[in-house]
Amino acid sequence: MSTQENVQIVKDFFAAMGRGDKQGLLAISAEDIEWTIPGEWALAGTHRGHAGLADLLQKASEMLETSYPEPPEFVAQGDRVLVVGFATGIVKATNRTFEDDWVFAITVRNGKVTNLREYIDTLALARASEL
Repeated sequence: MSTQENVQIVKDFFAAMGRGDKQGLLAISAEDIEWTIPGEWALAGTHRGHAGLADLLQKASEMLETSYPEPPEFVAQGDRVLVVGFATGIVKATNRTFEDDWVFAITVRNGKVTNLREYIDTLALARASEL
């Protein structure tokens, strides 16, 4: 696939995530998708397969309210797409706010998202999560 097609797949992935469209996400995710979130907080770890993706998104929606005040930037080369953005949000359990500059490194193969690695402000999220 072309670089532009890969960017569009990633844009579709983020749009489906924003709508809470689980079926749409699964449709453009590889069966063996891996999503890695570094750090030491509730969502950290490597989440594998469609079941891991669904579980991660469910946990995230239960824990966080997040908004993206600016549209992200997409930078692509070959099968890799970097998405650069900024988010604000609230950790529901503590009602504490956070700000998060983030980058997602995403691999797209054969028209499917196969791998995501988040680079986020885990400290800001961990602090907002502290009871």
